[in-house]
Amino acid sequence: MSATVRTLPELRAAIDVVDGEILHLLAARGRLAAEVGEVKRAADETNFYHPDRESEILRRLMAENPGPFSAEQIATIFREIISAGLALEEPLQVAYLGPAGTFTQMAAQKHFGRAAVLQPTTGIAEIFLFADRGQAQYAVVPVENSTEGSVTLSLDLLLDYPLHICGEVQLRLVHNLVAKCSMDAIQRVYVHYQTRAQCRQWLAAHLPQVQLVDVPSNAVAAERAAADAEGGAISTTVAAEAYGLDILAASIEDNPENTTRFLVIGKIGTRSTGNDKTSLVVAAANRPGSLHALLSPLADAGISLTRIESRPARSAVWEYVFYLDLLGHRQDAAIAPVLDALAQQASFYRCLGSYPRAVF
Repeated sequence: MSATVRTLPELRAAIDVVDGEILHLLAARGRLAAEVGEVKRAADETNFYHPDRESEILRRLMAENPGPFSAEQIATIFREIISAGLALEEPLQVAYLGPAGTFTQMAAQKHFGRAAVLQPTTGIAEIFLFADRGQAQYAVVPVENSTEGSVTLSLDLLLDYPLHICGEVQLRLVHNLVAKCSMDAIQRVYVHYQTRAQCRQWLAAHLPQVQLVDVPSNAVAAERAAADAEGGAISTTVAAEAYGLDILAASIEDNPENTTRFLVIGKIGTRSTGNDKTSLVVAAANRPGSLHALLSPLADAGISLTRIESRPARSAVWEYVFYLDLLGHRQDAAIAPVLDALAQQASFYRCLGSYPRAVF
């Protein structure tokens, strides 16, 4: 016998029942979150957000997901539920590179959810200032792009401030040509320098004679284009909507896998989750083979380096520090003794933080 096929009204009625059950369960979760906040306040705990705990919850739910929703969709839904629950405990203040509509804002929302209070800043240096002075509990900063490499200012400021990396976000970047005029009428395109580099081939092929005007962010690009009758911008869909611009060409980035990695910084450390990264800054003595000798213990212990980059040491001419990312947490039994040995051997050593790897 064939299975009974329900009618559309029956299916809608069944969905209404499920929605009601979800609503009651959300209310129960919200009450538990509020109770957690009361317990923390009674214990004089000032940190209400734990990136390690959130990472474990999301990874567990993604692993247990029975479908039909994708694991990423489940993580997105539950991140918003967690975000709303945290707001019942205490709203999070998060600084990002403004104004509204930047990729950094999108990364902050992806990591913290829409219940967090996002505070725009005028530049990357101000992001660090906000976090250091306590004007925001956390901050989100771009650190590297898969096409154009590192954001060197972020790397330098990580070394300048006594803040910890406590999370990371990976965001697929989609660039769009936006304007109020037609493409043929555009005389100027406002664009951030990294965005320009990521769309170099498209610009050369489609707008070879147009003047490119540098701006500090993709959102500022949209703002400037909105005030220029002959101006266009390369920007986000969020910024285009905010400034009333039309999308003339979508997804114009040269590399369809163009992704930027952002770091979450704050004043807290995180415990090991079993799926972590650790970021270090080290310097070796200026003699042949010193860097190899410095890194050999990591290789001997089977510790995987995911990134190594040199930056000039501002304390001396022609000397360098090295930024390292490795898999594992500094508290892990296999990692801790190796980092201790590395710290003793290096002429300079600082752990910028151990933190959960990006969930999705």
